Amino acid sequence: MNNNCDNKLSGNCINEILSVILVLQQNACPETCLDACDRPVLGGGPNCLICNTRPVMLYTCGGAGTPWSMPTTKDSVANCTGTTECSNIFRVEKIEGNCCTFRVLADNPDTTSLNPYVATNSFFTMDCSCLCAIRCLSDTYVDCVC
Repeated sequence: MNNNCDNKLSGNCINEILSVILVLQQNACPETCLDACDRPVLGGGPNCLICNTRPVMLYTCGGAGTPWSMPTTKDSVANCTGTTECSNIFRVEKIEGNCCTFRVLADNPDTTSLNPYVATNSFFTMDCSCLCAIRCLSDTYVDCVC
């Protein structure tokens, strides 16, 4: 297994993939291609005509295989224990060097909607050298993110 935390000097494959996702989201188009995290375009699917988000799940080097999660609100005392609403689904918003800013996505409360996630106003920035894996979910449309 590639230990991304010990490989800070030779590039960061996760940061490179997140950079591709960011560019794709900024230039969303309705074409489809191979189903991989770094596929060259955001695809339209049976549930949307044009996708603008490639949702990702993050796994940290010391996370024991548990996806990273963050609160869906900006409440300063919120943490992902107890009754606080949290999510482990994120949207890439900005990349500067080896740091990436993510928006927390929440499950869409409208069960009749074809779009599975809604945007929150909760953001966080992570040093990508702390990530050892990402999981890309199906491209989708998220309202109010562009």
